[in-house]
Amino acid sequence: MPDPKPARSTWAQLGAYSGLATLLPACTVAGYAIGYFLDAHFHTGKFWQVVGVILGVIAGMVELIRVVARD
Repeated sequence: MPDPKPARSTWAQLGAYSGLATLLPACTVAGYAIGYFLDAHFHTGKFWQVVGVILGVIAGMVELIRVVARD
């Protein structure tokens, strides 16, 4: 039988989960910024901005789930 994971201190858990507060907004803003520059380059209106935001939210949620599931 595998050994259980050792309990982490409260401060270690706080440090690990405090980064999650910025994970989703950072991915969303990064997707928007990439979409903004693609729209400016290709002159496509707001198409790539919307696609970038959607992909950013999806990427943020996937990473959020991966981090939470790991613990």
